Amino acid sequence: MAAPPRQHSGGGRTTSLRGDTSESDKLDPTASWDALEWTKIEVPSQFLSNSRPDSRYVSHVKFDFLLEAEQVVVESEGTRNIIALGTIPLTTIEKFSKMVIKAQSAPRQSDKTPTQRLLQVIGKDMRIIVFGFRPRTKQRRAVFDALLRCTKPASLWDLYAFTSGPSKFKNSNPKERLLTEYFRLLGKGSFRPSMDMIENGSFTFSNDLWRISSINSNYAMCQSYPFALIVPKGISDEEVIQASTFRARCRLPVVSWCHPRSGAVLARSSQPLVGLMMNMRSNADEKLVAALCTQLASVRGARRKLCIADARPRKNALANGAMGGGSESSSNYFQSEIVFFGIDNIHAMRDSLARLRDYLDTHGATSSDGMSSFLRHGGWTWGGGNLSSMSASVSTLGDSGWLIHVQNVLAGSAWIAARVALESASVLVHCSDGWDRTTQLVSLASLLLDPYYRTFTGFQALVEKDWLGFGHPFSDRIGMPTVSGNGNVPYELTRQTSTGSFSTSPMRQPSGSFTSQGPSSTHAQTSNNYSPIFMQWIDCVSQLLRMYPSAFEFSMVFLVDFLDCVLSCRFGNFFCNSEKERQECGVSEACGCLWAYLADLRASEGSSHLHYNFFYDPVKHADALLPRAAALAPTLWPQFHLRWACPSEAQAGELEAQFRNMALKFSELQKAKEVAERKAKEITTAMESLSAELRNEKQLSSWAMNRAKRASKENEAIKRAVQSLGCNVHFSTTGDCTVGIESNPTEIPQKFINSSSKRDGTLQNDEKSDLSVSITVMADNVIPQNPIDRVCETLCPLRTRDGVCRWPDAGCAQLSSQFVGLKANFDAFDQLSIYDSYFQPEK
Repeated sequence: MAAPPRQHSGGGRTTSLRGDTSESDKLDPTASWDALEWTKIEVPSQFLSNSRPDSRYVSHVKFDFLLEAEQVVVESEGTRNIIALGTIPLTTIEKFSKMVIKAQSAPRQSDKTPTQRLLQVIGKDMRIIVFGFRPRTKQRRAVFDALLRCTKPASLWDLYAFTSGPSKFKNSNPKERLLTEYFRLLGKGSFRPSMDMIENGSFTFSNDLWRISSINSNYAMCQSYPFALIVPKGISDEEVIQASTFRARCRLPVVSWCHPRSGAVLARSSQPLVGLMMNMRSNADEKLVAALCTQLASVRGARRKLCIADARPRKNALANGAMGGGSESSSNYFQSEIVFFGIDNIHAMRDSLARLRDYLDTHGATSSDGMSSFLRHGGWTWGGGNLSSMSASVSTLGDSGWLIHVQNVLAGSAWIAARVALESASVLVHCSDGWDRTTQLVSLASLLLDPYYRTFTGFQALVEKDWLGFGHPFSDRIGMPTVSGNGNVPYELTRQTSTGSFSTSPMRQPSGSFTSQGPSSTHAQTSNNYSPIFMQWIDCVSQLLRMYPSAFEFSMVFLVDFLDCVLSCRFGNFFCNSEKERQECGVSEACGCLWAYLADLRASEGSSHLHYNFFYDPVKHADALLPRAAALAPTLWPQFHLRWACPSEAQAGELEAQFRNMALKFSELQKAKEVAERKAKEITTAMESLSAELRNEKQLSSWAMNRAKRASKENEAIKRAVQSLGCNVHFSTTGDCTVGIESNPTEIPQKFINSSSKRDGTLQNDEKSDLSVSITVMADNVIPQNPIDRVCETLCPLRTRDGVCRWPDAGCAQLSSQFVGLKANFDAFDQLSIYDSYFQPEK
């Protein structure tokens, strides 16, 4: 069974956490036992996949829904019809059992109705699956045995995160990330931690009030605390060690968060070892706790108040006193107030979640057994159709107690945040061991107080500091194998298991009878220490996100995917019970990183990814969130609690999904607008360029017209000058000019035609003719090459080479009749030439 799928609201599809997408066939709520065979696959069929399967069952068929290094362990017949409900990770399975059901036969009929052989799988993520098998086959036995092997690994290294090989989602050193957050809290954010700094112990920075201590760098003082601790600056390491002996499991009071302006802090610890009579005291512990009450900046010489928040009910705290524990006395701790929050222990939370899961399975739209759902026939057939049955079924939700527990955690966290934000008081939080309810309260209060923790990077820092760094026992609470030192086998499975039979809810009234096949047919995956503490905290975060939809950078979808990643154990971030154990196992080096995987998902689509909250407005919620008591009324988390039992209700009517679709459309329109504006700008630039060219052309045209007019005037002057020589000048529309010079009748007339010009200037048509002539403007020191001068020099027999007229008194105009028929192109008059043989060479 591969990685858990995720259902995104408004998308109408199911997307696997591995990044691929597959369509899920919706189940008909009116169907009966045919709906049992939900995970049947095309022959050969895969009921179970594992990264390290038994070689006897290995299939070499590669399905597209398998993750890297996953292989088919058990095969069965069926059709390819994989849906999200049946694709459950092995470590997400809480327990499973074999069942037999025999449908009730009709009256007067022989009791020959075949029995149904079923396998029920209960998941930690609120799903209950019932698989149906064909009778008289050994398929159910094969699947059951494979589940026993694969869901109960012999050691931590049999988990998928270790056996899948190197991951592309590399994990950075968690110690560096923890120091990065510590530096931010102390106002030293400009410093960047390194492994050299960690190895040589040079990370012990401090400010005016607090310092980072390396007293636990080798985990000798407290094995469940991180390697670095923030303690009051005035408390020495020797006093820290002395104080640790007075607290359960040596979990002494240390700073978890400090206010950047007022100096108030959130501190955490375990219960004090005051004993049954509450008469045991520790000077070092009292001095350390008193150091949390720093001076108030607003009142000179006054010291702030200290609130000691005990997460347990008062009677539980007194009961722990009989075992050496207990709670503080306000008379022994300086200026303190002790408050009990009344939050139940891990066993109450486990039972509450089981009742909630059974309620949803019973009253949901797609019940696991296909028959006991009150809505199985559609419409409003609530348990026989009467209002009392309907009211009774709804009251079962309250009987589960889950929402009451969530409200208690929310109320306690809001109370702590209000004391810090409104009164500038410091708060010390603890329960019994200081790693379950304490972590819930401190991390949720920090989320309310610090806007940074409501971003992606801040949320990661918060989880790694308060949950991973301060030793929440994830292996015990999620039901994973952990490590312990036992001689030559240092890291064996140390988990208690229990067995029991499947029990239905009191509200179930199935039409058939369930029969368990004895204790051997039931397997309980989880130990007595299993409890959904972290899931409950994520549920509380979702309630805050519902109340403050624009205060968080991440969305509900992100919380669901994040929680699925934790339960699936695909990544190693949440393995083991402490930072020390993860370091010994080399988790960060051998396993992929959950945070890198989620960041890669977001980077694939940018800000339009489903993990981003489109309502996020950091300016609006730049300070603490302080919800009033009346607002702390939790509801079911639809995206998580209802996604299997009521998939349509989990997705329908979500404002976030509607807004996301609108935002995507707006983004597309915005991009189209930007493209259109860019094109319009390009067109405007091109038009401006063309307008500039047009203006230049107009200027050139105007200049040419002026030159043409000037040339026309010069042409008239030349024409009159030529005619004064006795020549007949005829201009044609083609620009050719014919000059006729009369000579003696006995001489042969000559015509010279030239229709081209190599002069620099060109005369164009004026307003009255299309005459085209060629004109050259020459300098004064250049011998003019005027056409008239060349005609006079070349044709006149009385002209010497020196330009002197041999007959100055002859009157050149009278000689024009001797030269007849000369034709020339006036535009190229400079090329006019006369045959040398026409006149006799000069002696």
